[in-house]
Amino acid sequence: MDFALIFLILVVVFLSQTLRIVPQQNAWVVERLGKFDRNLGAGLNFLIPFIDRVAYKHSLKEIALDVPSQVCITRDNTQLQIDGILYFQVTDPMRASYGSSNYIIAVTQLAQTTLRSVVGRLELDRTFEERDYINSSVVSALDEAALNWGVKVLRYEIKDLTPPKEILHAMQSQITAEREKRALIAASEGRKQEQINIATGERESSIARSEGERIAAVNRAEGEASAIKALAEANAEAIRKVALALNQPGGSEAVNLKVAEKYVEAFGQLAKENNTLIVPSNFADMSGLIAAAMSIVQRPKP
Repeated sequence: MDFALIFLILVVVFLSQTLRIVPQQNAWVVERLGKFDRNLGAGLNFLIPFIDRVAYKHSLKEIALDVPSQVCITRDNTQLQIDGILYFQVTDPMRASYGSSNYIIAVTQLAQTTLRSVVGRLELDRTFEERDYINSSVVSALDEAALNWGVKVLRYEIKDLTPPKEILHAMQSQITAEREKRALIAASEGRKQEQINIATGERESSIARSEGERIAAVNRAEGEASAIKALAEANAEAIRKVALALNQPGGSEAVNLKVAEKYVEAFGQLAKENNTLIVPSNFADMSGLIAAAMSIVQRPKP
């Protein structure tokens, strides 16, 4: 009975030393007699008891490493408090095990020194504008060095970039002044556009008014011309009718009567409007005056 129990215990120990189940996205490094032998992938793996042993275990997942905050000095001697996050992944378990005693510390320290070097080449204003450049520079430097550590650096992101309080106050004042400047420029542009619109409106109004006056003047001239033409035509028609009436029986007598009436009416108006009345020497000879007027009317055409 004791032998069976001992045998069972030996079997369990043997199996525990022989069989290894590696989780997904993990890699285990196996040493045989203290020397690197192979990497174990995900799934069931077999080892030689007491000869093979699992020396290192690595996760192949992407790792987000918080890089501690540090003070960096820019090209124009301004201090900046910068912290970031580094994303990397183990790609070679063997190099990750033997290339560095602690690849996480090595990557973190290299990220900090590289960041200080990159920021030192930039002025303060550019550090806020060139975050992508800083991130890519850090990744490029780290990725080249991390190949010997079996690590692939994927990206680096700056979480926070904090200048001193005095610099923050100066930057805030600069931003305020810049906004006030833009507001003044916008207001002046608005006034300029307003004056342009007013001048354009007055010009168009003057053009429209002068155009209207021109059209009115043309219409008045055309109306006066039409009136003169109509009056001339009416006078001509009246003269033609008078000429025709003279040739009719009794026409001369009618003209004599009309001339006499006008003659008497004219002297009557003179008597009303003036204190002095001028009377012709032959005023009593009315028939002679009428005959003289009729001689003018009946004068033959040349």
